[in-house]
Amino acid sequence: MGGYGHPDWAQEMGRYKYGCFYVFFLCFFLAPPALSSAGSESECASCHDQGKQLAKSAHASVACASCHLKREQYPHPADAPKPNCAVCHAQQAGDHARSTHGQALKRGDASAPDCEVCHGKAHELVSTKTADFHKAIPDTCGMCHSEIAAQYKESVHGKAVARGVMDAPVCTDCHGEHNILSPKDRSSTVSAARVPETCARCHADVRLARRFGLPPDRITTFQASFHGLALKAGSQTVANCASCHGYHSILPSNDPRSMTNPQNLAKTCGQCHPGAGSRFALGKVHWVEGAAEPAPVRFVRLFYLTMIPATIGLFFLHHGGDFLRKLIRTRLSPKAMPVRPAPVRFGELRMYGFERIEHALLAISFIVLIWSGFALKFPDQFWAKPLLLWEDRYPVRGTVHRVAAVVMMAAGFLHVLSLIASRKLRQHWYSLIPNKRDLTEAAAMMAYNLGLSQKKPRISSHSYVEKAEYWAVVWGTLIMGLTGLMLWANNLTLRFLPKQWLDAATAVHLYEAILAGLSILIWHFYTVIFDPDVYPLDPAFLTGRTVRQRPAEQHVQAENPPASAQDSNP
Repeated sequence: MGGYGHPDWAQEMGRYKYGCFYVFFLCFFLAPPALSSAGSESECASCHDQGKQLAKSAHASVACASCHLKREQYPHPADAPKPNCAVCHAQQAGDHARSTHGQALKRGDASAPDCEVCHGKAHELVSTKTADFHKAIPDTCGMCHSEIAAQYKESVHGKAVARGVMDAPVCTDCHGEHNILSPKDRSSTVSAARVPETCARCHADVRLARRFGLPPDRITTFQASFHGLALKAGSQTVANCASCHGYHSILPSNDPRSMTNPQNLAKTCGQCHPGAGSRFALGKVHWVEGAAEPAPVRFVRLFYLTMIPATIGLFFLHHGGDFLRKLIRTRLSPKAMPVRPAPVRFGELRMYGFERIEHALLAISFIVLIWSGFALKFPDQFWAKPLLLWEDRYPVRGTVHRVAAVVMMAAGFLHVLSLIASRKLRQHWYSLIPNKRDLTEAAAMMAYNLGLSQKKPRISSHSYVEKAEYWAVVWGTLIMGLTGLMLWANNLTLRFLPKQWLDAATAVHLYEAILAGLSILIWHFYTVIFDPDVYPLDPAFLTGRTVRQRPAEQHVQAENPPASAQDSNP
């Protein structure tokens, strides 16, 4: 082998350069003819006249070869595939394949629409973002759904679209564009559970509400109503927006043909509530708390928003002062003695056997009522989830709530009957009748608990504490029972009373439940659990006798019968 300076090496390099140039010339200048990408459109136009149409379509910027594959040579190969929209529009094609239209095509229904039926031929289709395309959608859908399209064109939405309002909803805004599903499919945007969500796209939009003068509170007021809460929890039968306003033939409420016209409300509501509005006008359906609410509801709200804080505040002052005094006496005072658990000594008889049975029924039903009732109002909370497991098939919450209500009312009737039938229970009950001394004792004890008096007053064995609890239960049972029956028999209520009274009953039922729940937690539980005098529990509801120590002179002789009769039932 020679080096770089060897003469044979120079000759070999010359022959190599000549050979490379020759190969390049053959490949570049003598290559077989083919359609170049730059001239493909002009080459296609020499045989196909779709060029002018394509120039005005949404596909104007798309090269022919992007859709028409394997057509670079002429004549075109026999195995050249037909254009496939899914090559560029994979997501839309997948949605269409899963839709009712796509499934119909899969079953062999030749009348089911494909891409070309709705969008037009590929060389002529109009951009979906134009006003012309938006305005033409009802007519496009009307090719198969002519009756529905006619109803839509007469609706408030259809007329707005005809005027060229781009924000007005068309078929695809509610049903979807490519993923159109049957209303019976829970994933459909027009399924019963998702109708409010679909309507909210426009009716919860503040910008649109201001622009078109729409009430901005329709979705929020519906969601706060019984219908909205039940639908949110999974009920498939409760009324939604379309149940009252219609599906395609939605008209403004001032139109005499509208389902929500005041003259037609009785018929509309009567679909689910026979007889509703037959004697009185139903009144407002959508109303905002604190704004345009019915007068009875406003009175109820103001009354309870005043009474609940005042009542609970007094509870805290009374029991808080009592707890602090006992804390200082037993823990913080220099003379405080170490506190040791005292042996349980069953003292004064507080409850007879039958009264303990009544108390058990009352306590169990009350706890279930609180749980199931607030689950109806707040279905999103974690503690409500167990009651919602079968809500889409069966109204578990409502059924549990009503069963518990029947138990509580039955306990109340048993109590009244026992007082009538048993002289012994009746004499025991006499100690719970309020008298003037209760006010004096309550004022004196409150002053002592707040530090305004240094002398602890003597109070009766069945004092204002027990009487307040007892008569609060009586009052609460009556009020909750009455309003609960109005809500349970809502068809009957709407037949004989204006709707605003049902709204007022709903408000009373809610606020009274809040007051009752807080009263039990703060007043009753302190008395029987957290009071240091009985902690950790006063077992009177189990054994009949309390562990609370009272001065002997405070005991009423009638409350301490002979031992042989103390635990006997009436």
